[in-house]
Amino acid sequence: MQITRLFEIIYILLNKETTTAKELAERFGVSTRTIYRDVDTLSLAGIPVYSERGKGGGISLLPDFVLNKSILSEQEQNEILSALLGLSAVKTVDTDRVLDKLSTVFNKTATPWLDVDFTEWSFTQESIFHDLKCAITESRITTFDYYSTYGNKTSRRVEPVQLWFKSKAWYIKAFCLEKQDVRLFKLTRIRDLSVTDEHFIKRDLVEDTGDTHPNDHRADVTLKLKIAPEMTYRAFDDFEDAKPQPDGSHIVSVTWPEDEWLYGFILSFGEHVEVLEPAHIKDIIKAKAKNILSKYL
Repeated sequence: MQITRLFEIIYILLNKETTTAKELAERFGVSTRTIYRDVDTLSLAGIPVYSERGKGGGISLLPDFVLNKSILSEQEQNEILSALLGLSAVKTVDTDRVLDKLSTVFNKTATPWLDVDFTEWSFTQESIFHDLKCAITESRITTFDYYSTYGNKTSRRVEPVQLWFKSKAWYIKAFCLEKQDVRLFKLTRIRDLSVTDEHFIKRDLVEDTGDTHPNDHRADVTLKLKIAPEMTYRAFDDFEDAKPQPDGSHIVSVTWPEDEWLYGFILSFGEHVEVLEPAHIKDIIKAKAKNILSKYL
């Protein structure tokens, strides 16, 4: 949200000779201290904005300053607009606002050459995306209730670090104050999210390699499954290497953490899957299938 505020401050100062920190603070709903920090940020970025305290003072730009779009080539302008179009896939209002303003500055309309929508069919993420974005960019502690793979509900207090998309799902990467460690929380399992007014100092965290699984504290198991022809599309959707068989089925192998999610995933194929290996997974699926059947007898 800060980047949008900085852009708007520049536009306000371009159209108004002088304004006050109080006026800007009221406009953006922040403190005057935050506005003065924004002025410092703009100055460090090379924007000639300055402030004069006291009666008759205010915040101004140097009289000869213009927002010079010529510092960016035609290709660079197009790349910026295209990147913002990609970001708009997560439906953030701030991104659309910046896109509109830069399109005006560059005097061109962004060509919608790409349409990406990461949201799931049954899950509306617009509100939670906006709240978590504010929490990350403004370094604000966030609280929520979280449901684990086993259905256990816990209350969490976290310092959000990054929104993360992996394996067809969105996660929030955060430093959990209860666990005193970095954790991944799947957005669909979060309830009653609240971004507090309590700020935190960003920690010097070890960079994630990108291959961490949210259930990596559980033991892995290597599965070998036979997927029936009726579920060929699932074999292609869910597995990287599906080996075709003479009867039209596909054999797939994958190593995943063993938990209730894994059992549910296998059962989601219904009668169109056969667990070939390992034996203990075959027994677990058999027992669960019998339990399901008993509910309908």
